Amino acid sequence: MIVKSAFDEIQIYLVDASNFKGNCEKVFIAESIEEIIPLVIDANNKKIKITVCGNHTGLTGSSIPTEGFVLSTEKLNRIIEIDFENNYAIVESGVLLKNFQDELNTKGYFFPPDPTETNCFIGGVIATNASGGKSFKYGATRNFVLEIEIILSDGEILELKRGKNFAKGNALELSTKSGKKIKIELPEIKSPEVKNAAGYFCKSNMDAIDLFIGSEGTLGVITKAKLKILTLPVELISFVAFFNSEEDGLSFVDAVRTQTLLNNNSGNISARAIEYFDKNSLIFLSEDYPEVDCASACGVWIEQEVTENNFDLLIEKWYDLIKKFNANDEKVWIGFDEKDKKKLKEFRHAISYKVNEYISKNNFRKLGTDTAVPDNNFKIFYFNSKKIVEENNLNYVAYGHFGNSHLHLNILPKDDSEFLVAKKIIAQICSEAVRLNGTVSAEHGIGKLKKNYFQMMYNENTINKLFEIKKILDPNLILGDGNIF
Repeated sequence: MIVKSAFDEIQIYLVDASNFKGNCEKVFIAESIEEIIPLVIDANNKKIKITVCGNHTGLTGSSIPTEGFVLSTEKLNRIIEIDFENNYAIVESGVLLKNFQDELNTKGYFFPPDPTETNCFIGGVIATNASGGKSFKYGATRNFVLEIEIILSDGEILELKRGKNFAKGNALELSTKSGKKIKIELPEIKSPEVKNAAGYFCKSNMDAIDLFIGSEGTLGVITKAKLKILTLPVELISFVAFFNSEEDGLSFVDAVRTQTLLNNNSGNISARAIEYFDKNSLIFLSEDYPEVDCASACGVWIEQEVTENNFDLLIEKWYDLIKKFNANDEKVWIGFDEKDKKKLKEFRHAISYKVNEYISKNNFRKLGTDTAVPDNNFKIFYFNSKKIVEENNLNYVAYGHFGNSHLHLNILPKDDSEFLVAKKIIAQICSEAVRLNGTVSAEHGIGKLKKNYFQMMYNENTINKLFEIKKILDPNLILGDGNIF
């Protein structure tokens, strides 16, 4: 175990990508899973808070402590096994997502959840039920977690395998490695029927493993996981189409979503990712990407998995569709070789880190939405959200995973007074998302920064019932203090 307490040594552990800043007494860097157990037991006996820390890439402050100890998983970085025949990998929680994907890609495989931030750790990916562009086709991380190992606050080890332990109605019983029984009563929760990462996953007859996926470090320390992997597609169509009006761009998104959900035939349009960039986002990125058409009102980034046999046919179908919605077919930025496709992927990811650079440079906390609403409510939600910001004369960029009707609207304040106005607007947009039967957090979780928004989604009674689950698994409330509750 490596222990750090010097001021200059621990500063990196006290800020995340949202620019949320915290405090702690010591940082413990475990070099093996076995080292974690006595640390947790001792902290639990002394009622010292422990915040599990990955690679500080979160956007909600969930990995940043406000007191107590930090437990960093950075040395738990072994890829233990990859079984290509049976399509799974076993990894420790500190494995870097990028390294994991690179290792898989060299053998013709990939891990489908596609968080924008590839410098995150696998433990963080599971703890937030992370997702990204490919989630339109593949769903979030939850769909690819087969097993997890968790150390509870009393040092007990919990090993959960998907398909092995289900709740009986709302009664869930867990059994630790030593044989200790833990009984949990799951509350009845009406969760929004959209992509959602707000609070604990609770459903009658649910698989026990799903309670811990997306629990944001509040129920236990994730140390190891068995993950489902898939073979890489033979070929990809990847392009950005630019539209003269946002109505056209959003109608194109609707058409692609509809055709994808209807089509099972490999010769038809079937996107795995549908990403949207408004005009402000295009301008924000244009300095680094001259291929961007800044004169356009918006751009839509598309990926589809294809074969060598249907590539040309599908390119033709995509061009026909973008022309139907008045895109300029001469300005389509398309990847015809691996270099172009790589640049397109970098473009897709660039907006998020450029926003994070802006807030860090100006020393603000991140002010952005992570909202999703039902598809039929999305257009009105999108235009109303932008209207509120524009009426207050604030700079912003709007983009997101529009295949899932998932909006990231980031306000870019110039000074403290604008920051305060922007903060109120973000709350207003989140409230509207809830009113439209959506979520305040589709992929980043609640953490410490979105607790007020979480309270918009669920009443006090429901939140108290969720908190009861935490108190059963962590009675001294030492884990992930300040996250969610």
